[in-house]
Amino acid sequence: MSNADIIRAHYAASDRGDLAGMVADFADDVSWTEAAGFPLAGTYTGPQGVIDNVFRKLGEDWDGYTVAIDDVVDGGDTVVGIGTYSGTHRATGRFFAARVAHVWRLAGAKVVAFEQFTDTLLVARAAERF
Repeated sequence: MSNADIIRAHYAASDRGDLAGMVADFADDVSWTEAAGFPLAGTYTGPQGVIDNVFRKLGEDWDGYTVAIDDVVDGGDTVVGIGTYSGTHRATGRFFAARVAHVWRLAGAKVVAFEQFTDTLLVARAAERF
């Protein structure tokens, strides 16, 4: 299985809502960075840290939150996923859609780092209460 296949498997698990499958190939000390300005901005360590601070929070705060990946670019130890986030914020009822790029770094067939790039203003506007 190539590194790009590992990332495709992560996205497929996400589509199924399979948390265990989403983190199956994460290193124990994976470093996961959500972009500054994103509602969950910060860096989280370890699979459980990512589940608790990112995946579960997205499910709690958003209805129908999805990432639809259009392309996975295989750069060997660096893989890039390109797609679109969308969802409706539960507290505000506002919908958003924003393009996204995920940069994945792998070593020894394990995800060791993730970094998100997206239009955080679109997401923040949907989550803001006026």
